[in-house]
Amino acid sequence: PTPELQPVLDRYRLAGLPYLLVVATLEPRKNLARMVAAYARLSAALRRHYPLVLAGAAGWLSADLECALEPLERAGQARRLGYVPQDDLPILYAGAFAFAYPSLYEGFGLPVLEALASGVPTLISDRASLPEVAGAAGLSVDPEDVDQLSAGLERLLTDDSWRAAAVTAGLQQARRFSWERCVDQTVAAYRATLDA
Repeated sequence: PTPELQPVLDRYRLAGLPYLLVVATLEPRKNLARMVAAYARLSAALRRHYPLVLAGAAGWLSADLECALEPLERAGQARRLGYVPQDDLPILYAGAFAFAYPSLYEGFGLPVLEALASGVPTLISDRASLPEVAGAAGLSVDPEDVDQLSAGLERLLTDDSWRAAAVTAGLQQARRFSWERCVDQTVAAYRATLDA
C-alpha cells in the first residue's frame, strides 16, 4: 500500500513519480550504457514523465555509462541512487512504474524475479537465464539492438493493455519460484550425480 511505501520513496525523492527502475551493479555485462542510449531515444515527454532510476553499486568500466547518463541527469530525466540497502529494495520495486533488466549474461537474474513478484511490468534481454526466469511475463528484447531496446522501453511504459496482462502474468510466474523449491532441486541434482 502507498502509505507503507511513502517513507522510503520520500528518502530517495521518488514519491509520486512513475519511474522506470533498473537494479544492477554498474558493470559492462549489465548492458546499462546501451539501455541508457535506448532510453535517450524515447521522446522527451516520455523521459520527463518516466524518469530512469538506477539503483546499484558502482562497478567497473563504466565510462560509457557515465557519458550517456550525464545529459539525462542534468535534464532531471535520470537519477543514480548508488548502493541501496537490502531493506529498501522491496519498496523501490513496489513503487516502480516499470522495471528493465537488459543484461547480457546472468546466472539467474534475481532482480527480474523480485520485480515480477512486486507486480511490476518488466523488460528483459532475450539472453542467458532471463527468458526462463521471466517466462511469458517479461517483454523480451535483443539487448544489443538499441532500436529494439528503445521500442521495448516505449511499449513497457505506454502499452496499458500489455502492462495489465504483464502484472498478472508476472505474479503467477514469480509464484513458480521459492527457496524451498531451489533447495529441493539442488538436493535432487546432487543425488542424481552421486547415483550416476
